[in-house]
Amino acid sequence: MDDEEPHVAETAIATDAGTPKSAAEEAAPQAAESPRLKLVEMPKSDLEAQMETEPEDDAPGTMPAGPTSEESRFQKLQYDQSSERLETLVRAQNPGAPAMEKIGFEHLVQQLYLSALMQMGAGTPEGQRPRVDILGARQTIDLMGILQEKTAGNLSEMEQQTLDAALYELRMNFLELTRMISMQPPPGGAKL
Repeated sequence: MDDEEPHVAETAIATDAGTPKSAAEEAAPQAAESPRLKLVEMPKSDLEAQMETEPEDDAPGTMPAGPTSEESRFQKLQYDQSSERLETLVRAQNPGAPAMEKIGFEHLVQQLYLSALMQMGAGTPEGQRPRVDILGARQTIDLMGILQEKTAGNLSEMEQQTLDAALYELRMNFLELTRMISMQPPPGGAKL
């Protein structure tokens, strides 16, 4: 076997008859029972082939060129198709489950909000000491502030209210937490 060929290791599984089966043979009957996620190599389009052959500009201090609008549309189309295939597989595995909810702006706000709360120690099981990442919480709150600035005038009234309320509450919790931290004596009994 030369070094350029990929090495494939098979795990032998003993059966009741005592003859070993490869892992692939063992998995084959299970694959027929229910749909599984399969990676399929898609044929390359002209755009993808062109992207592979174009040289990249690696000059120091320059930003790489962003994707063209055609590249972005093509990538978005592929992403949407892949998402649909994934959703079909999930529905096949869980026939009674409701359809997956479309992700919107409120989900982004909720994700950042929950992350900041967790970083400030929320969700700690009772009887355990909270694990606080105050610097991480500050960064997450600052990200929400940037989001608020950059989306000003572009949100629906409900989206703006959601963002404003979440940011207000997080900042209040942060202020309370930093006050509590500053009142605690520093480790080792040293005075500030």
